[in-house]
Amino acid sequence: MAELDADLDHILPSSVLPPFWAKLVVGFVSLVCFARSYDGDFVFDDSEAIVNNKDLRAETPLGDLWHHDFWGSRLSSNTSHKSYRPLTVLTFRINYCLSGGFHPMGFHVTNILLHGGISVLMLDVFSVLLGGLQYTSRGQRLNLAPRSSLLAALLFATHPVHTECVAGVVGRADLLGALFFLLSFLGYCKAFRETGNKEGTHSTFWVLLSILLGAVAMLCKEQGITVLGLNAIFDILVIGKLNVLEMVQKVLHKDKSLENIRVLRNGGLIFRMTLLASGGAGVLYVRWKIMGTGPPAFTEVDNPASFEDSVLVRAINYNYYYSLNAWLLLCPWWLCFDWSMGCIPLIKSAGDWRVTAPAALWLCLIGLLCRALCSADRHRRRILTLGLGFLIIPFLPASNLFFRVGFVVAERVLYLPSAGYCMLLTFGFGALSKHTKKKKLIAAVVLGILFINVLRCVIRSGEWRNEEQLFRSALSVCPLNAKVHYNVGKNLADRGNQTAAIRYYREAVRLNPKYVHAMNNLGNILKERNELQEAEELLSLAVRIQPDFAAAWMNLGIVQNSLKRFEAAEQSYRTAIKHRRKYPDCYYNLGRLYADLNRHVDALNAWRNATVLKPEHSLAWNNMIILLDNTGNLAQAEAVGREALELIPNDHSLMFSLANVLGKSQKYKESEALFLKAIKAHPNAASYHGNLAVLYHRWGHLDLAKKHYEISLQLDPTASGTKENYGLLRRRLEQMQKKDV
Repeated sequence: MAELDADLDHILPSSVLPPFWAKLVVGFVSLVCFARSYDGDFVFDDSEAIVNNKDLRAETPLGDLWHHDFWGSRLSSNTSHKSYRPLTVLTFRINYCLSGGFHPMGFHVTNILLHGGISVLMLDVFSVLLGGLQYTSRGQRLNLAPRSSLLAALLFATHPVHTECVAGVVGRADLLGALFFLLSFLGYCKAFRETGNKEGTHSTFWVLLSILLGAVAMLCKEQGITVLGLNAIFDILVIGKLNVLEMVQKVLHKDKSLENIRVLRNGGLIFRMTLLASGGAGVLYVRWKIMGTGPPAFTEVDNPASFEDSVLVRAINYNYYYSLNAWLLLCPWWLCFDWSMGCIPLIKSAGDWRVTAPAALWLCLIGLLCRALCSADRHRRRILTLGLGFLIIPFLPASNLFFRVGFVVAERVLYLPSAGYCMLLTFGFGALSKHTKKKKLIAAVVLGILFINVLRCVIRSGEWRNEEQLFRSALSVCPLNAKVHYNVGKNLADRGNQTAAIRYYREAVRLNPKYVHAMNNLGNILKERNELQEAEELLSLAVRIQPDFAAAWMNLGIVQNSLKRFEAAEQSYRTAIKHRRKYPDCYYNLGRLYADLNRHVDALNAWRNATVLKPEHSLAWNNMIILLDNTGNLAQAEAVGREALELIPNDHSLMFSLANVLGKSQKYKESEALFLKAIKAHPNAASYHGNLAVLYHRWGHLDLAKKHYEISLQLDPTASGTKENYGLLRRRLEQMQKKDV
């Protein structure tokens, strides 16, 4: 049994060491940590990646998934983030089909189960990394570190930094990437199962399968491909038994025995490294070609340090970001859904006290690296080197070293690197236990950390259950983050609390004076509150800052229309359409402008464009019917109404509009049927009952007319037209009664 395992004997009782029980404990604990999120809503990025992603719907061909990014945009689009994760989107689509729509519970349960499965798999991975790779004569892998691998797996299963990946549905990408990452690593280990670890021998099938699983991991999340790097390091250090320090010393001293180092003469190792390198290069090349051979376009607010001209400023801030990621692993108490937009101010001076953080990080890393290379203990060298490798290699795609990334700090990218941290922490507990007599204190500390982690996971999972809790939880962590205030304001506005929403939107604009989305949303609320002058100023500023912001141009046009500045409004609408050609809502508003100006043909053309781009655009269809009705084109209005109902058969407002047209055309029976159907769908609409009463009045069904006039007036006693018609009906009924007498 490994020495590290013996040091942990007093912490983990032997009763949980059998493989089945160990896996049961890890799986159960992992589920307990995040079970609270099972019935949560779709929150934050879930809206764009799932609810608004057409790739999940059955009408979208499956083949489109291979040409679209994670958010449903074409990879060739200039606005695409180039996040190519078709297999993750495919699992979302399966969830959508199985649950019969956008019901979040199925999505959340899948994430929780995936984390449980990954945590159980970590037991096998840690047993190899901590105990080494040995097989019996029957090809069964030996677990030489049952205690240490169990502790590391428990630390991984309960780490609070995983909450974003598990409780946020879009974290599925990281979970699936990690799953196939681990399967690729374990597959690579199986390449040496039937060879008895004879030098230079391996199963090429398992090596190739490992590369294939690495490619699958990359199709779930980009960092999945880094497993090939971990496999290479594992092969060199564990299978090849390379002593890096010994080789460096021989190189420095020009030792002639260098050529006799076993690794350099191992043809099997060189062949495997060639397979890994060529496989990785091939997969990356194909990924690059699919992506369009161009990097994604990010803005300065996404990653401000990457836009700094000074290389030194960039380097200092990147290293500071690394130290923040390390702190999240060490102390995952302050967690935030978003770390951009001023949450972490740039370091621009050597006098900034925060420069001590990257210095401390590098001192720790260099110290660990020296221990890993200089230790005389082969097992210690292996554990420290592989722990550092698991910590650093999966993090490299998020490091800004090879390309600009679209975030400052992201908890989700720490899902895999946290395994390396848990491995190093386990090694640290073993070392402490070995060199102290207070073993019960060490055991209490370990149990305390596990308990606190579980508690933090449960609390944080609750915060991820809905957007209100999630966004408000970030206010204390990142009070300088404009996006946090923006999202709190947006959530309040969606729930109808405009007064509070205005306050948060104003704070977002104060923190980031170029935050055009906050200006746009604030302008919209002010427009609804009839504060048109300030709304126009905000929206005008937004389009000056970002001239291609189509939504702001459209909203500016709406405000200008309300201010009776029709020419300016038309120009704003046209500019919005220039920047977003497929913009049905803008065509709809342009049609309303033309209708106000009595340019009826232009209005009809604009609304027709809206319905071509968005066939289910009910408002555009309705306005066409009403305009044609009001201008006496009853036949054309009827044709448009029937066309609209074929496309949107359950829209009660379309039924109502077409019923009015049919009534005027004296098609009473058909009009009555549509009125009744509309009332069944929306029974409390006073106008529906009122217009049905008018139909019965014309038709001569006076008792039915009286009944629906009365229902209409009960629903809306202030309706003057209905009162007048009801008065006429009552006088007529009274006259009829007098004649009968």
